[in-house]
Amino acid sequence: MLAKQNRLNRAEDFRAVMKSGRKVATEHLVIYLKRDEAEPHARFGFVVAKTVGGAVNRNLVKRRLRELARESLKISFLPTDNSSSFQVVVRAQPGAAEIGWNRLREEFFTGIKISVAKTVS
Repeated sequence: MLAKQNRLNRAEDFRAVMKSGRKVATEHLVIYLKRDEAEPHARFGFVVAKTVGGAVNRNLVKRRLRELARESLKISFLPTDNSSSFQVVVRAQPGAAEIGWNRLREEFFTGIKISVAKTVS
């Protein structure tokens, strides 16, 4: 589980990131990333709709995405300075439950890398 400080919980936070954040789509994921001047920690939220599959498949995708978010925090994948951090919403597309761990990991990190490059520049 992600630490509380690294989770997006409120619907208005999700809406704000999805409305004004940078959007990058891969084959099975859509990643929204927004720089947050007020928050010192990176925060992640996940959207896995019923179109992804049944409850078992949706939960599998959420568990995998949470683990990838934890991994990205451990390896300091998101650049941070002392004055800001990022809010990230990851939306799974249909088919995300059928792909393997390595492919999902590759799409996640590729999408984050492109989003950060667009946001920072």
